[in-house]
Amino acid sequence: MLLVDVDGPLNPYAAKPHRRPEGYETHRLLTPRWEAAERRRLAEWGLYGRPVKPLRVWLNPEHGPALRALPFDLVWATTWEEEANVFVAPVLGLPELPCVSWSSRRAGPGGGVFWKTPEIVAWAEGRPFAWIDDEITDADRAWVRAHHDGPALLHRIDPRCGLVGEDFAALTAWATGLD
Repeated sequence: MLLVDVDGPLNPYAAKPHRRPEGYETHRLLTPRWEAAERRRLAEWGLYGRPVKPLRVWLNPEHGPALRALPFDLVWATTWEEEANVFVAPVLGLPELPCVSWSSRRAGPGGGVFWKTPEIVAWAEGRPFAWIDDEITDADRAWVRAHHDGPALLHRIDPRCGLVGEDFAALTAWATGLD
């Protein structure tokens, strides 16, 4: 399985706002979750009734075919949850994918471990997996080694660049090395 995060790997949100990475297209998306969060934020500032600005998302249409070509079953591991199937997958030409559902507490085990890490390990249930995310650290890799019985690759993606050729090569090499 390849567990795919959206923001960072597919949407290089940390790139300079005026310097969209090559190959990416700009999309303005108003997902229900984004709209609700923005309405709460505006209400906290006393700005009721203001229109909600859509989220700027950069997506590279070449990533869909490249992800489908990898020797993995794809799974969303993103805070977009099911909205990734509605808003991101069609842009990339991906089919509807299974999605890791997060608990509502989103608290990590401490020690610098990302809050997603224990939930991903629980979801994997000992099965081999690779995970691409921009928030993966050595603390997460150590936690997975200590708590996951199967092979795992935690591959950090630079959120200024998104997925690049070297990332696809590393994922392919890891997956083919499992055989």
